[in-house]
Amino acid sequence: MERRIILVDDHSLFRNGLRGLLERCGGCRVVGEAGSGEEFLGMLDDVEADIVFMDFAMPGLDGAQTTERALARRPELRIITLSMFGEESYYSRMVEAGAKGFLLKDSDIGDVLEAIDTVMAGGSYFSPQLLTSLTGRMRTREDVPDEPLSSREREILVAVCQGLSNQEIADTLFISKRTVDKHRANILEKTGCKNTASLVVYAIRHGIVEL
Repeated sequence: MERRIILVDDHSLFRNGLRGLLERCGGCRVVGEAGSGEEFLGMLDDVEADIVFMDFAMPGLDGAQTTERALARRPELRIITLSMFGEESYYSRMVEAGAKGFLLKDSDIGDVLEAIDTVMAGGSYFSPQLLTSLTGRMRTREDVPDEPLSSREREILVAVCQGLSNQEIADTLFISKRTVDKHRANILEKTGCKNTASLVVYAIRHGIVEL
């Protein structure tokens, strides 16, 4: 199935480069481009798209404001944030705004395609480089007041924040994947989170991991 994509970034050279990479891979077609949030919102009713690559730092409306307004009108859109290393502190705003994916601008095309496939399947995607950078500066806290999670659940949540899959977590902790699946479901229920992106934000805000 062809994925229809809109690129929203205030740097035309970046848009041109990403468009070329996507269209050479096949299965992707760039159906629109915008150099600002306002321009994107202005074209939203006239262009059908599945995926939006959204820069955060733009003149005028930033990526979070644009995402909120776009999803209020088109909740079916899957928005993937484009970020530089210096913009990591903004990703929680994009989670709250409804973004489903997070990519660094120097990501390999393989990561870009994986992000598209993941969010199209209903999941959330964090760039491996972004998670490495974030979790490389995180430290685990042992005492978190009023924390509803068990020590095992907190351990698994830290591993989730490090970008490990359920199978990788199971292998690391020497437990079954089925047990990890159950713990992860319990974590989502206890925290009220819906996906990996919101779990990372929860972990940071509640001191389970820290930047």
